[in-house]
Amino acid sequence: MRGSKALAVAVRDPQGHIVIHTEPVNASLYNGRISRTPFLRGLAMLWDSLGLGMRALMYSANVSAGEVGVEFKGPLAWGTTAIALIFGLGIFLLVPRGLAGLIEPTFGPWVSALAEGVIRLLIFIGYIWLIGRMEEIRRVFAYHGAEHKTINAYEAGLDLTVPNVQRQTVQHPRCGTAFLLTVVILSIFLFAPLNVLLPYGVGLIMRIALLPVVAMLGYEFIRFSARHLDSPIMRAIIAPNLAMQKLTTREPDDTMVQVAIEALKKVLDAEQNRPLNPEYLIP
Repeated sequence: MRGSKALAVAVRDPQGHIVIHTEPVNASLYNGRISRTPFLRGLAMLWDSLGLGMRALMYSANVSAGEVGVEFKGPLAWGTTAIALIFGLGIFLLVPRGLAGLIEPTFGPWVSALAEGVIRLLIFIGYIWLIGRMEEIRRVFAYHGAEHKTINAYEAGLDLTVPNVQRQTVQHPRCGTAFLLTVVILSIFLFAPLNVLLPYGVGLIMRIALLPVVAMLGYEFIRFSARHLDSPIMRAIIAPNLAMQKLTTREPDDTMVQVAIEALKKVLDAEQNRPLNPEYLIP
C-alpha cells in the first residue's frame, strides 16, 4: 500500500507472522509541484510505482523464504525493472507491429494498424490469462483482490475489519490493470497514423518514443474516470477495465485480507490521522 507519505509492505513469514516494512516515499513527487502538474505527474508516479512494485515483490519473496536482513533496494531491483521493461517492449510493441506488417502490403496501412492493435490486445489478455493459471500467480492475484477489497472498505468509510473487507468487491476503478488496458486501447489510436506517415523502421522508433505520451494520457484518464463514477456514461466506458480485473484478481481468504489491512493501517498511521487522498491508492 502506498500513501502520500509512506509505503507499507506486509508479508507473512514462514511462521505465519505478519512482517511489515515501511519506508517514506519521495516527498517532492507525491506532495510537490510534480503531483499537481497534469501528464507529467502520471509519468513520474508510474515510473516510481514500477520500481516500488518490483522491490516489494522481491522483498515479499525473500521474507516468505525466511531470509533475514533483506535489502529492500539496490542495483538488483533496478536491473530487474530494466529487464522487465525490455521484455515488455519486445512482446507488446515489436511483436504486434511485426505480425501486422506482414499483411500491410496486401491490405494497406490502416488495416495493418487496426490489426496491430487487436494483436497487442490479444497478447495482453492471453499473457494475463496464461500466467493466471500458475499456482503462485493465482496466490498473488488473490492478494491483489485483498488489496482492492481493503481499499474499497476504507473508501466506503467502514472499519477495517475482516468481515467488512470481505463484503467488498475485488474490482477497483483505479487498478493498475485498468491502466494497462487503457494504454493498450489508446495505443491503437496514437500508433495508427505512424503506419501511413513514416517508414517501417522509423515508425518502430516513434512507437517507443510515444510510450510516455500514452502512459501519461492513460494515467489522466484513470484519474478522470475515478472522479466521475456517478455518470452512467463513464461507468459504461470503464466497464471493460473492471471486467479485465476478473483475470488479475481472485477472492482472497481471511488471512490474506488480514495482511492487506495491516499494510493499509501502516499507511494511515504515516498520514497522522489526515484523510488519505484516494488518488494515492492505486492498487
